[in-house]
Amino acid sequence: MRNKIETKRWQTGASLSLAVALVACGVQLNSKVAGAQSLQTVNMAIPSRSFQMVIYPVAQQKGYMKEEGIDSRVIFVAPTTSIQAMLGGDVHFTGAGSSALVSVARGNTPLKVVVATNDRVLQWVVTKPEITSPKDLKGKRIATTGVAAIATFMAKQVLTKHGLDGNKDVTYLDVGQGNQLAALLGGGFDAAILSVEQRYVALDKGMREMFFMGNEVKNSWGTLATTDKLIKENPKMISGFVRATLKALRYIRQDKEGTISAMLKFSNVSRQQATRVYDDIIGTFTRNGAVDDETQRNDLNIIRQVVNTNETLANAKGYDFSFALDADQQLNKIGWKP
Repeated sequence: MRNKIETKRWQTGASLSLAVALVACGVQLNSKVAGAQSLQTVNMAIPSRSFQMVIYPVAQQKGYMKEEGIDSRVIFVAPTTSIQAMLGGDVHFTGAGSSALVSVARGNTPLKVVVATNDRVLQWVVTKPEITSPKDLKGKRIATTGVAAIATFMAKQVLTKHGLDGNKDVTYLDVGQGNQLAALLGGGFDAAILSVEQRYVALDKGMREMFFMGNEVKNSWGTLATTDKLIKENPKMISGFVRATLKALRYIRQDKEGTISAMLKFSNVSRQQATRVYDDIIGTFTRNGAVDDETQRNDLNIIRQVVNTNETLANAKGYDFSFALDADQQLNKIGWKP
């Protein structure tokens, strides 16, 4: 397949990296059909190989996308770059839905979250073993992925809920994406905000789990976003992609062994770790790809803090779960099962 790239669209180093990544993945940008089967090529950007993202390769591998006339291409792209690419028309969806909401709140960017895969936040506050209560964190240093990261603002809420001033009593330091675990284990930090995969390593090294933030705040995680333009111009494709995603969502809830096998291929983790992840967080996955109004409001309240504005953003400005809810009703009506 000839790879077509309009280089004039890629002005920054980050964007150029996306173009290179697309070539490496064999993706033909701006393609409307793929091969003799006349499947529409749809580019799906995801930020990492985390467990909730396995839904999208599963949807392709199980043939759910093909049933909807879609040839889905999963590519790994940083959140901000994926949003730039979506607005440019070269990526159709991004798994960085929270970053899309930040863009909506900050610049009224025409984007919508259309699927929420998890109704709980998959982040943990893990501490040194000698820290045995939230109040022990007073005056301590917490490693984060950014002082203005969404998970950091959530952690502030949690600590305040447990008797501290989450804004003043601890120091949050940005150690870079993926470096929180090393910072904690290296001894220079007293706690860290960790992903599910990092959490296991920390616990196995003797660290203490202080909070599962999914049990402390009512927010969503693993959100899928697209553009208002695509919703308006190609609702049929959006419907098909979301329907295939919901089929994969049902599949992973029902078929543990099949999902673990898919995760081994997708994430290159051990079977033991894949099994631990599945058992721990499968219950956080939504059943219909949507979250309720309260969760949406809570999400947007966090986003408001991230962008440092007092302006309230209406749920409808950031979310459109109509495709997910319609797809769920359709699948229920025909009694669809994996």
